[in-house]
Amino acid sequence: MIRLLLIVLLALLIGTGLSLGLQYDLGYIRISLGHYMIETNFWVGLALVFAVIVLTVVTLSLFRRVRHSTGLVSGWIARGNERRARRRTTQGLLALAEGNWPRASKLLTSAASHVDTPLINYLAAAQASFESGDYETVDELLRKAFESTPGSDLAVGITQAQLQLAGNRLEQALATLVRLRKQSPHHPFVLKLLKTTYLRLEDWRELSKLLPELQKRNVLPEEEFNELQRLVWHNLLERAAEDCRRNRKEDPNASLEPLTRLWDELPGFLRRDEFTIRDYARLLADLGDEAQTETLLRKVLRNHWSDELINLYGRIKGHKPDEQLLLAEQWLKDRPNNAELLLALGRLSLRNELWGKAREYFETSLRLRRSRETLAELSRLNAHMGEEEVSIKLMMQGLAKDNGLPELPMPKA
Repeated sequence: MIRLLLIVLLALLIGTGLSLGLQYDLGYIRISLGHYMIETNFWVGLALVFAVIVLTVVTLSLFRRVRHSTGLVSGWIARGNERRARRRTTQGLLALAEGNWPRASKLLTSAASHVDTPLINYLAAAQASFESGDYETVDELLRKAFESTPGSDLAVGITQAQLQLAGNRLEQALATLVRLRKQSPHHPFVLKLLKTTYLRLEDWRELSKLLPELQKRNVLPEEEFNELQRLVWHNLLERAAEDCRRNRKEDPNASLEPLTRLWDELPGFLRRDEFTIRDYARLLADLGDEAQTETLLRKVLRNHWSDELINLYGRIKGHKPDEQLLLAEQWLKDRPNNAELLLALGRLSLRNELWGKAREYFETSLRLRRSRETLAELSRLNAHMGEEEVSIKLMMQGLAKDNGLPELPMPKA
């Protein structure tokens, strides 16, 4: 109310002032511009200036309102695009889950530029394109994924490596993973993918270098890790033995240093592992160093019994076969019913030319466990001792049992 009174009072004062001014002197304004000239009294000029000011203010006000209205329209359009993008993303993910790869790639890619998380769209679209076999598009989508989201290098790189592995592009996968490991040396999943890549490339040396990091980061369950260690070092031992064979073709007196040096590099766990010891001992024996093989097996069997290793012990020839036999007979005191030990004793008896003792050991072993290996040894021994009929009978029994032949009537000889 007070504000209204003040406005009315101000208007009366201005009107009174203008009225007095008009009565006092109309004034005179003259504006010359080139060939044009405008003449008017002061008060009309003042009114024109005021009108221009008011018109300018009104124009600016209208402009602001129009711009605001345009912003509202733009916002409405943008929100519509976002809704459509979310709908397409959902449809694209459903198509991906259903195995409709071309539709999934198309929907996810078209929606990527209008969603808050374009990285997910591009990565999923890359997966769909990969399943379609469109590898060029895969690389392009992965590049867009990287560009769309700062700091996404690791996520994009891991996806790229997985797709390269799935596509059997092992060399490219290795290059990607080596780059990622430089950025994140201890990332468990990168290490796991690198392990898979080396395994498929059969790069046992590089895989052996990776083993300590895999163990330190607990990337694999203990049992799986131990199996991986056995596999890696088994293959390294095989390759070292192959190197020794090649060296001996050139020089029959070449040492077994590549193989023995590798044995010294083995982790303590594997140097006590029965399967690894067996592999190493067999390789040594195959390369002709049976004396060193016998020494190794004797040390192991004194502290850790193994039927596989005692079988191998009976096959090799040490420096002193008689001492081998005596040692094995000492072990028999503690294991009188061990069929593998009795088989080994039979073979060691043969090596010492104790034919009767050998046959006795073979027959005892065969009574405890019917084994084709023992049966073959006994049959061979009987044949060489002039008992061909017994030998043939044993062989026939073995063949019949091994092949599961039924009991049937047979003609008499």
